[in-house]
Amino acid sequence: MRIPKGWLTVISREILKELLDKDFVELKAPENKTRDIIFEAMLDELMIEDTLNDEVRDILKKFDSEIEKGNLDYRTLFDMTKKKLVKERNIIL
Repeated sequence: MRIPKGWLTVISREILKELLDKDFVELKAPENKTRDIIFEAMLDELMIEDTLNDEVRDILKKFDSEIEKGNLDYRTLFDMTKKKLVKERNIIL
């Protein structure tokens, strides 16, 4: 996750504050519940890339011996595999 999870609480609070201050939204749920929903939505989005990275690492385990021998570059394979999965799944990172 590119943003530390601890920051999401602060960011979600600030987003809600800005939306309310500028009258962009009218709450139909309590403020703390709305803030929790914003937090969860951001966390879900941020976890998509983490989950994808884990999947790429699992895929590349098949090539551990070749990578250790220096026949393949891990970083290049990681980037290529990740790009392929992103394209196949239409993921926006």
